[in-house]
Amino acid sequence: MSLEQSLRQRANDQCELCSSPDSLSAYLLPPDTNARVDNSVLLCGTCLEQVNGAELQQNHWRCLNDSMWNSEPAVQVLAYRMLQRLSSETWAQDLLEMLYLDEDTQKWADRGLVDLNAEPTLDANGAQLAAGDNVVLVKDLDVKGANFTAKRGTAVRGISLSDNPKHIEGRVNGQRIVIIAEYVKKS
Repeated sequence: MSLEQSLRQRANDQCELCSSPDSLSAYLLPPDTNARVDNSVLLCGTCLEQVNGAELQQNHWRCLNDSMWNSEPAVQVLAYRMLQRLSSETWAQDLLEMLYLDEDTQKWADRGLVDLNAEPTLDANGAQLAAGDNVVLVKDLDVKGANFTAKRGTAVRGISLSDNPKHIEGRVNGQRIVIIAEYVKKS
């Protein structure tokens, strides 16, 4: 059974945050890079877009009042992270005060929080990149130690951000490599 099929079965073919049945897809919680059922969440298109950095529609996220109590740790972690992003709203602060995560789940949730004061990772066009984005190389890159050249136009799916805002990580030709962010564009 595929990852998405397993998630659909777990979530009864509904978004695990807002319960929408529309445009469902698997979302891997950063900073993890190996997708499994226990570190992924099934999200609708609306939730996925906003989780990945689009402007938050505060009223949409009132669904976290229910989803934060989900028995799946991955759903709890994502609900916590979204409540942190919405913490300027009093209702989100109230939910954060009520939310209880066991010690391991809390560490996992905190590990993936984005430092709001950190320098953003920008592509060649100045667009902000987020973990999980798909990008395209805008320049041929010699990959040191791998004896191949990553050609311009190569798609890199599901990137990860690094501690350095000028670098991203992604898989090219089956190998995980570090790429300078200004050599890619968001697709």
